[in-house]
Amino acid sequence: MFQVLLALWIVPLIHTVLAQRVCPRPPAIPLATVDKNKQEYNLGEEILYSCNSGYVPHTGSRRYICPLSGKWPIITLRCIPKKCPYPGPLINGNIVGADFRYQGVLSFSCEPGYSLHGTNTSQCLADGQWSGKLPECQPVICPPPPISEFGALSYHRLKPGNISVFQDEIKFECLLPLALIGNETARCLASQNWSEIPECRKVKCPYPAEIENGFINFAVHRTYQYKDRVTYGCNPTYVLNGPAESTCEKTGDWSTKPSCKAPCKIPVNRATVLYNQQRAKVQDHLKGGIQHAETIWFFCKNKDQYCSYTVPAQCIDGNLTAPACFKERGWFSSLVKTDVADMTPCEN
Repeated sequence: MFQVLLALWIVPLIHTVLAQRVCPRPPAIPLATVDKNKQEYNLGEEILYSCNSGYVPHTGSRRYICPLSGKWPIITLRCIPKKCPYPGPLINGNIVGADFRYQGVLSFSCEPGYSLHGTNTSQCLADGQWSGKLPECQPVICPPPPISEFGALSYHRLKPGNISVFQDEIKFECLLPLALIGNETARCLASQNWSEIPECRKVKCPYPAEIENGFINFAVHRTYQYKDRVTYGCNPTYVLNGPAESTCEKTGDWSTKPSCKAPCKIPVNRATVLYNQQRAKVQDHLKGGIQHAETIWFFCKNKDQYCSYTVPAQCIDGNLTAPACFKERGWFSSLVKTDVADMTPCEN
């Protein structure tokens, strides 16, 4: 009986104690707010923390329940800023800044020769996206070069289009007989100016120089101007060495001056040789010799094997020497001895 009465007394007491116990206002968490902002919370009541705009949970729980002790458990929630993705790359430009977190700011700039089109800064917003659109770096435009439209100097663009931008090139020309002095091309610079512009000048060349054993075709006594041409020729049996045509250049000089090379006499009286891949007798077919740069082949005798082989000799401006192995036969030996040219060729 006593135990029943004790229980009936304790239960109301516990109820009374618990009814008086509540949780106080929960602790404030940096960068977060609680869904229920009250002075007191009943036992078993749940609260929910939320990170502020622009921030996300990093560690800890967001939900907490008021316990029987009336003391909130240790709040472990931590909020950190959201991160925005890398906005680049910015072609022909640079992105300055390394803070990609909420409220971080990046700035944009362009390399020399390019101008920024669009915003020059961008901020990481609460939704994790950058403000504005990524700008563009577009090449600067150069105005037409400062030349007269109807002057002697003209130009054309090396790329299709009606405008010239950074690094584009134009090519200049002069009306003949004027010569272009300076660089033939100009480049659009980062400063929006052109590199050095050439000029057109009148150029004269002196009377072309004569050449020994040769002549100038249609050369008349007059003033020779830029791009004028003359042609050279050689007297009979002489060979022209160098280009036949010479041009008056912008330096005031002629481009080339050829020379006439002399023919060669064959330095033997009697011999059978190879000339133009044919056998020929010097005394009959080559009395006039051969021309400069031509080659004849002399027959020489291999005494050990009793056979013949050929050695070349080339005419160089009037000079030709027979090879040391060649032995010229006299008139009598030619009657009684076999010509070396008729002997069996040596094996290679």
